This record gives sequence, structure tokens and C-alpha cells, in this order.
Amino acid sequence: MDKFTTLTGIAAPMPLVNIDTDMIIPKQFLKTIKRSGLGVHAFDEMRFDAQGNENPDFVLNKPAYRASQIIVAGDNFGCGSSREHAPWALLDFGIRCVISTSFADIFYNNCFKNGILPITLPQEQVDILMADAEKGANARMTVDLEGQVITTSDGQVIAFEMDAFRKHCLANGLDDIGLTLEKADAIADYEARLAADRPWV
Repeated sequence: MDKFTTLTGIAAPMPLVNIDTDMIIPKQFLKTIKRSGLGVHAFDEMRFDAQGNENPDFVLNKPAYRASQIIVAGDNFGCGSSREHAPWALLDFGIRCVISTSFADIFYNNCFKNGILPITLPQEQVDILMADAEKGANARMTVDLEGQVITTSDGQVIAFEMDAFRKHCLANGLDDIGLTLEKADAIADYEARLAADRPWV
């Protein structure tokens, strides 16, 4: 998993509330267990019409937002079913940070396990960031995980709270497997002692 330290990028404004996991990655694309390749289907039913043509009104199809790495969203982002494909699709599309007033718990937890930083802020601060995102590609905001601050394109600084353990995992690129591998030496020592003490096992 890639480390998350400081991200400066284009933020896409998505003020719609209750963006659920089926909107993020529709059910017909859940047949794979690979984390790669899902980005082309992210927000598929919002990005494309029934004939596969791009919807020019959808924010991520607009020229200013095609390279977005941040989403500023409406309330309750990631609700619905608990599919881990949702953060996989966002990450493969290029999204590394989502900012909202609230997230569904399972989606929120899955983000951290896949290198995406979900940030929860009060509505008035999300409104400031939403307005900044609406300025387009020339308005880049910066998300600093270490300092736990977001800086808008005009220099306004907004602090956010972050659980220390989750912050450690993101900053060091540690998913569940990575956390286990941090204990590789202790695990190997235990296995060696077990083999010596109980050779018949």
C-alpha cells in the first residue's frame, strides 16, 4: 500500500448526499477480486449513459476534474453495501482523499486499509472546501496528514482530527498484511521455539 503523507491536487465537488457503494462501483463489476482495473468503472452509471457515452454533466467527466485526486462530498458518503471494491475503484481512478461530513462505518474503515484518507469535518468547513473545489483545475488544495490540516487554494487552513493508529498506518503504507509483517521477526522466533519445544507438531 502506498504511503499517504502530503497530497496536493485537484478536488472534485460532489455535493450529492448518500453516495452509496453501488453508485461508486455498480454491482455488475464485482466479479473480480483484483484491486486494479476498477477505476474505469468508478461511478459508472453516473459517468456514462446506457450506450456507454460519457455524461458531460458529471463532474469527473469535465476537463477540469478528470485528474482529480480529492473528492469533496455530501453527507453519508459510502453508505449501502459493504463492498471493498468501492475504495478499490476510487483508488484505481486516482482518488486518495475523500472529505465529507460523515461516512458509512465499513466504507470508512476500508478506506484506511487501501491507502485512501477519509476526512470528516463539520458542514460549514465542508462548505468552504466545496466552494474551493468548484473553482476548477487551477484551485488545488493540499492535504497534510502529518500536520492534520487542509489548505485551500487561497491559503485558508482547516484542521481535522485523526485517530493516531490509523494515521500511523496511512503514513507508513500499512494495511493489515503490512501490520502483520512488522511482527515478522517475532513470528519467526515463535515458530522456531515451537518447532524446538514440540518437534512432533
